[in-house]
Order: sequence, then C-alpha cells, then structure tokens
Amino acid sequence: MSDPPINRAEESDAPDTAAVHQRDVAKEAAEERGWHEAALVGRTITVNRPRQEVYAFWRDFRNLGRFLENIESVTPGDDRRSHWVIKAPGGRTVEWDSVLTEDMPGEALAWESAEGADIKNTGRIEFRDGPPGRGTEVTATIVYGPPAGDLGKLIAKLFQREPKVQARRDLRRFKQLLETGEISTSEAPAAAPRGGAQAKG
Repeated sequence: MSDPPINRAEESDAPDTAAVHQRDVAKEAAEERGWHEAALVGRTITVNRPRQEVYAFWRDFRNLGRFLENIESVTPGDDRRSHWVIKAPGGRTVEWDSVLTEDMPGEALAWESAEGADIKNTGRIEFRDGPPGRGTEVTATIVYGPPAGDLGKLIAKLFQREPKVQARRDLRRFKQLLETGEISTSEAPAAAPRGGAQAKG
C-alpha cells in the first residue's frame, strides 16, 4: 500500500507552492514514522523510452549507482530487500538496508529503509505515459530523516547541496543514460551549497 504523504507530494508540483507543500508533507511523514525531522525532494522528468523499459531499468536496483551521484552501490538481497552504500564526505560511506514496499510493474516502485538504518528514508517512483511520442513521465519523491549526533553532521554535509538541484541532476543523468546509453560529462556545476529545507516535528 502506498504512502499517503508521498502520494500527496506527487499530486502537486506548482512552483509557487512547492516549497511550502514539500515542508508540510515532510513534517507529516516524520510525524507518522516518529522521526524527529524529515526533508522531502520531489521531481518529474520525461524520458523518451517506453514505460515498461523505464520501469524495468529502475527496478533493477543495481542500476541506481550508474546515475545517482551519491550512491556507490545497491546490492539486491532477496526479492524485496537490498543493501545501499552511499558516498559521504571525507572518503567515508554510509550503509543501510531498504525494503521494497510496493511494486506495480510499469507503474510504481516504493521502498523504505529497514529498521535500525542510520539514515531513515522512504521513496516512491511513478511511471506514467507521457504525451504522444514523448515516452514516459518519471516522478521521484524521496523523504529522508537526518540522524542526530556526529553522523547527522556528516549527512548534513552529504546533503548540503540543494536537494532539488541534486535530484534534477540525477534525473537528467537517468534520462541521458536511457535515451543515449551514456551520461554526458559536460554538465554545468551544481549550485552553491544552500542546504535542504527541513521540517521539524
């Protein structure tokens, strides 16, 4: 069953209200899970490939490290569980297990970090047919709960770049990889660090 706050995040992408809307959804997601705080990132991109092909590429979680810059690797375990290794500042890594909570072939994927994860997170990817001849619309919505203490400081550095900018870069890389088979290395530099908006419970 899909997560209501995340679904609501996908329903509204109006530029004038997006920031406020995302803070509200992040706060609600944090309260539902008992997290101290949470931050949300949501983006949509159109990929000029058939919906089933786009879904299948994302469903193989081993592919995520090919276009998500902060991910070093994702290793599938059983049919529902996978192990994520995330690049952190200072040459360090952060690891956790995620559990697939929804799998609707060709339509949606959702996951949540397993109990005890250092970085609590949940996400949902939706796949919809785009306009005729335009391929597939991909909407990614991710909520993460920064931990406390020294690890929290490390993660704050990891996410110090504007999350929406990072999400846009990652989805653009995904689009390039699916459409051309490779990722351009001539992308513009990321925006100056500004930090993601956090909603405190």
